[in-house]
Amino acid sequence: MEKNKPYGSFYDLEVYRNTYEASVTVIKTIVPKLPKEEKFDLVDQLRRSVKAVPRLIAEAYSKRFQRKGYQSLLDDATEESNESMVSLSHVKDIYTIEPILCTKLIDTYDKASRQLQKLALAWAGFKQRKTKDDTDTD
Repeated sequence: MEKNKPYGSFYDLEVYRNTYEASVTVIKTIVPKLPKEEKFDLVDQLRRSVKAVPRLIAEAYSKRFQRKGYQSLLDDATEESNESMVSLSHVKDIYTIEPILCTKLIDTYDKASRQLQKLALAWAGFKQRKTKDDTDTD
């Protein structure tokens, strides 16, 4: 995405694209290698947290003109991103599964958490979007 080019949708946000790609990698490459005894703990937690980040970003994008609407969603996305980092650290340090890939994914989620904070600050400057009712002068 070029700098200063308007965003047409949440797909244009780098933080969305990176976390979506990371979630697919985690689910396809990391999760299947975890031991069966982790099925109801680390596997479920990891699947849920990595899928939640891009979903929350997409939802927040649609509410970017409503401060109360997007702020909570971006905070939740940051929490899920941080949670994903901890779970991936467990995968790497406890099970030694794909340590290089896990480190790369942890870095992706770390960057995403910082980007989400900057995004919240950027959206704070948006004015409330006018509706048709706001512009009627009947």
